[in-house]
Amino acid sequence: MIAIGGAIGTGLFLGAGGRLADAGPSLAVAYAVCGVFAFFVVRALGELVLHRPSSGAFVSYAREFMGEKGAFVAGWMYCLNWATTGIADITAVATYTHYWSMFSDTPQWVIALFALAVVVVVNLISVKIFGELEFWFAIVKVGALVCFMAIGIYLLVTSSPVAGHVPGTDVALGSGGIFPNGMLPMLLVIQGVVFAYAGIEMVGVTAGETSNPEKIMPKAINSIMWRVGLFYVGSVILLAMLLPWYSYTSSESPFVTVLSKLGVPAAAGVMNLVVLTAAMSSLNSGLYSTGRILRSMAMSGSAPKFTGAMSRTHVPYGGILLTSSICMLGVGLNYLVPSQAFEIVLNFAAIGILSTWSMIMACHLLFWRKAQAGLVARPGYQLPGSPYTQIVTLLFLALVLVLMWADEGPGRITVMALPVIAAVLVIGWFGVRRRVDAVRETNATSRSQAVDTES
Repeated sequence: MIAIGGAIGTGLFLGAGGRLADAGPSLAVAYAVCGVFAFFVVRALGELVLHRPSSGAFVSYAREFMGEKGAFVAGWMYCLNWATTGIADITAVATYTHYWSMFSDTPQWVIALFALAVVVVVNLISVKIFGELEFWFAIVKVGALVCFMAIGIYLLVTSSPVAGHVPGTDVALGSGGIFPNGMLPMLLVIQGVVFAYAGIEMVGVTAGETSNPEKIMPKAINSIMWRVGLFYVGSVILLAMLLPWYSYTSSESPFVTVLSKLGVPAAAGVMNLVVLTAAMSSLNSGLYSTGRILRSMAMSGSAPKFTGAMSRTHVPYGGILLTSSICMLGVGLNYLVPSQAFEIVLNFAAIGILSTWSMIMACHLLFWRKAQAGLVARPGYQLPGSPYTQIVTLLFLALVLVLMWADEGPGRITVMALPVIAAVLVIGWFGVRRRVDAVRETNATSRSQAVDTES
C-alpha cells in the first residue's frame, strides 16, 4: 500500500490534465508503455530484495555490485528525485487548495510551507504511525479512483451527457483521433509519465522493515503493477471518453474537471480533497524513503553523519530533516514563480527517477552476470527475459533523456544541467572518499575480529 500510495499521486491527479491537453487520447498509450518498463524495474528490484533484504534498498545493492562510488551516486540521485518530487507535491497541495474560494487569497507559498510542516511532523513521530497513516492515505486514493471509474463507466453505459458531450469513443477520437496533435506531443510527455510512476521502487525500501519479505514482496510487487496499470491507463481512457481532450488544463485535476462539468459542485470538492490527500501522501512516502536511504549512506560514510541519527522510536530524523530542508527551496519557488513551479521541479524529478531506475537495472544486470558465473544464486522470484529486459529498459530510459532534450522548455534546461549535477557528485565524492574508506576499513576489522573470536 505504501508503494501504491507513492505511485498514485500528483503525476496522475494533477499532471494528467495538462498532458491530456497536449497529447490527447494518446496519453493512454504513453502510460501503458511506461507502465511496462516500470514493471520491469520493480520486478528487478524485487529479485534483488529477495537476494538480500535491506532498508538501504538499491543503494545497498549498488554498493554490493558497483562499489562505494556507485552507492554514492545512486543514493544522492535518489535524494534529488524525492526532494524535487516533494517540491512538486507541496506545489500541488497549494494548487488544489486554491480550488476553494476561502483559500484563494492565501499565498501559494504559505500553503506549501504548511503542508511540508505537517508531513515532517508525521514522519518524525514514529514509523508505526507513518505506516498506519500511509496505509489509509492509499486506501482513500484507491477508493476515490474506483468510485470515479465507477461513475465514468456508468456515464458511458447510460450515455449520460457531460457538458453537452455524449461519452464514448466519438468523444475520444472525434477531435483528431488518438494523436490529435501528432505523435511528437505524445513522445514529449513521456518524461512526465515516468514521473507519474515514480514511487513504485519504495517497495524495496520497505523490505528492510517488513516481516517475512520472501512471502510478502512478490505478492506486493505483482499486485502493484496490475493495480497501477489499471488505475493509470484505465483512468486516462475514461477521462478521454468523458470529455474532449481540449477540455482539460494543467491548472486543475482532470477528475475535478469532469465532476464539476456534471453540475455536482460537492462531488468536485470531495474529489479535490482526495487529490490533495494524494499529494500529501506522496510527500509523506518520499520523506520516509529518503530518511532510510540517507541513514544507510551515513553508515557507510557517504552522507553527513547527522543523517544517520535515529530517534528512540526508530525514526531516522536526520535524513528526514535534510530532505525537508531541501523541500524548503520549493516554498521559495512557490513564492517567486508560483505558476511555473510544478513544471520546473517535475523535470528535475524526472532526472532523479531516470537515474534511480537505471541504477536498479544496472545492479540487476551485474547480479545476473554473477549468477551466470555461479557466484550467487538467483531466488525463485525472477525478472523474466534477462539480460535483454535490463538492456531494453536502459535503452528506453536513455530515450526518455533524449526526448527531454527535444522538448525546448524546462526539459532541455534540465538536461543541460546534467554536467553541473555530475560535477557536484564528483566534488562530493572526493569530499567523502576518506571517510568512506575509513568506515570500510573499520567494518572490515570488526568482521575479522568477529571471525577470530568465533574461531
